[in-house]
Amino acid sequence: MSDENKSAAQLAAETKAAFDRSMGQVKELAEKALSEAKEGKGLTEALKEKTDEALMTLNTVSERLSEVEQKAAKAGRGGDEAPQSLGEQYVSSEEFKSFLASEPRGGKAPLKVKADITTGAAGAGAVGVAIAPNRLAGVQTPPQRHLVVRSLLASGRTDSPLIEYVREKGFTNNAAVVAEGAKKPQSDIEFEDLSVATKVIAHYMKVSKQTLSDVSQIRSHIDARLLYGLQLAEDRQLLSGDGVGSNMLGLIPQSTAFVAPLAIEGATRLDALRLAMLQAVLAEYPASGHVLNPIDLTAIEMLKDDLGRYIIGNPQGSITPTLWGLPVAQTVSMPAGKFMTGAFDLAAQVFDQWSSMIEVGFENDDFTKNKLTIRAEERLALAVYRPEALVYGDLLPAGGGE
Repeated sequence: MSDENKSAAQLAAETKAAFDRSMGQVKELAEKALSEAKEGKGLTEALKEKTDEALMTLNTVSERLSEVEQKAAKAGRGGDEAPQSLGEQYVSSEEFKSFLASEPRGGKAPLKVKADITTGAAGAGAVGVAIAPNRLAGVQTPPQRHLVVRSLLASGRTDSPLIEYVREKGFTNNAAVVAEGAKKPQSDIEFEDLSVATKVIAHYMKVSKQTLSDVSQIRSHIDARLLYGLQLAEDRQLLSGDGVGSNMLGLIPQSTAFVAPLAIEGATRLDALRLAMLQAVLAEYPASGHVLNPIDLTAIEMLKDDLGRYIIGNPQGSITPTLWGLPVAQTVSMPAGKFMTGAFDLAAQVFDQWSSMIEVGFENDDFTKNKLTIRAEERLALAVYRPEALVYGDLLPAGGGE
């Protein structure tokens, strides 16, 4: 029976028998050498050569036995056999089997391997370890939010942490035509003193000196991300800060509630914006823009008529979004379903005491640890002069449609 038709267990038994024979031959030679040594005889060259050949054969058969026993164990477990390694291919090759059957005392058995070249990391023909990765330079930055609130407002600077101003609170206009000799009517105007304090927005990162030295791009990347973080926090504070603690008092808490000057049956989002513009005009502050959440702006832009045509305009257009002739600023800082319409440049002003800045220094025992602290901060205040110029409310009035 050829080896190809023999089971793994049969091959293991035959190889074990060959191993026992080789072991017996080595023991016999060792005992002979020991006996001659006791009689005072030296180890002859012939005996030494026979011993070396016997040891070589024993080592070869021992390796073969180990491989065959492993193969038999795999077969006994019923598991799938992994691709043969070069060693496994060698001991199962016809060249090695013929060499072993001749009971060699020396020489060698050649092995020719035919294997497909693959990208694997192990097995014959595998070249995966030689594949070098294509590493892209730089750091991949996540998307940054488009910030809009500051750009809507008037800007200014201050050297003081406290800004005081006088705001007109109420005006009663009693001007009228007066008959000759009659008493003229009196009008009333009321003022209030207000003050706002500058607020600090800041954050920092720690980085080792080695990192800044070894990765040249990391410093500029950290600086950019820190400054963007400031702008993100500023955007939220300017729009919706609640004024509690160190928070700014934003535009939304100081705005005028939307109250439709006209009752429109089945009012839509577009109607709400137009009515808010009317409310601002009636307050003597014609609106200069709208602020919407991107979700609501998308819903408005996708409105269609009964023929399936877009109401707002051609989807191929690339013009800055406008509604009722006013530019639209979209930001996720505005809650979905809400809006603000108003004369932003007349209504409020941002005062910078510290422009956005980056500073580097040591904290506590960082100097001895080769650590640096990179800090970004700014100091600013928001003054709202005319709350009636800012109209804020629900985009869909109660009972309204799309």
